[in-house]
Amino acid sequence: MLRAAAGAAALAAGAPVWGQSVWPLDWTPGSGHYARRPDALNWAEDAARRRSLDPAWVRQAVLSAAYQPRVAQLILPPARSSAKNWRTYRKRFVEPVRIQRGAAFWARNRQTLVRAQQQYGVPPEIIVGILGVETLYGQNMGNFRVLDALATLAFDYPSSPANAAERQAYFRGELEYFLTLCQRTDMTPVNPLGSYAGAMGMPQFMPSSWLRHAIDFDGDGHIDLWESSADAIGSVANYFRAYGWVPGQPTHYPVRLPPAMTSADLDALLAPDILPTFRPAAFTAKGAQLDDAAQAHPGLLALVELQNGDPQTPGNAPNYVAGTENFYVITRYNHSSYYAMAVIELGQAVAAALKS
Repeated sequence: MLRAAAGAAALAAGAPVWGQSVWPLDWTPGSGHYARRPDALNWAEDAARRRSLDPAWVRQAVLSAAYQPRVAQLILPPARSSAKNWRTYRKRFVEPVRIQRGAAFWARNRQTLVRAQQQYGVPPEIIVGILGVETLYGQNMGNFRVLDALATLAFDYPSSPANAAERQAYFRGELEYFLTLCQRTDMTPVNPLGSYAGAMGMPQFMPSSWLRHAIDFDGDGHIDLWESSADAIGSVANYFRAYGWVPGQPTHYPVRLPPAMTSADLDALLAPDILPTFRPAAFTAKGAQLDDAAQAHPGLLALVELQNGDPQTPGNAPNYVAGTENFYVITRYNHSSYYAMAVIELGQAVAAALKS
């Protein structure tokens, strides 16, 4: 575990303790580290001032970060060789292993999931779906040092994407949040492991999300998203509430698009993408057919398109649903309608497995 007790153990062993004016034992000038990078060292000074951190401590962290070529490679978007395919994407997540382990996780944490729903309004199947898609309930939480991943993306983000400058600025912010998190919780910055993007724990929270939304839901006095299922459950529920989850509201409704629907009306409904924009009456006025529950929906809807490969190929017509505000909230976790539907359908499959 990443606990403050590790510092006490290091003191007892006579080893340097992070936060004192000493370098870590594994620190070596050069050798791929940021010791000779003025931009990194200047950033350390600025970040320390912005966050009221000890400048020497922040420099120590930056100097201990190693460039990871694999991180720079993985962050690039994959080459798009074929059209999006919802059926293929779904099979990656709504599959027997995740369903089985999700059912076991739900059974072990049933009372905690009920408490999270009572307190935050988020149903168990959504929380279970998130944790299953993200890390297979803690099995795959990442093997990169978070410090290295964030430093690589903060100071050496690949220049090829058009939005590289914007993304690099984002990761510099996340590195700053990470060091703030370490300072507040006595975590040693070189220890935490996570994804190639710096996401941590069972719910794969970025440092900014950890600081804003992670909670101590098991009541033991500290937040541990790596080993505490309760903290992970409560933190996901708290995250969704912060983004506007509406208790009791469905995530989506079925929708039928008749052959007679014009391309202009379809394009108009798809234009806002996953952002709920239309009242049910506006949906039906453009030709989309909704069931009675959807027509009675009190909020806004979005027409969500899930492609199934080349639409010109027989049997590859897209799937459509009418997404609600809650569907949109799930996409604040990952800005993808395919991701949101995988979370929803995995949670539904786990719930069905528990009943069988």
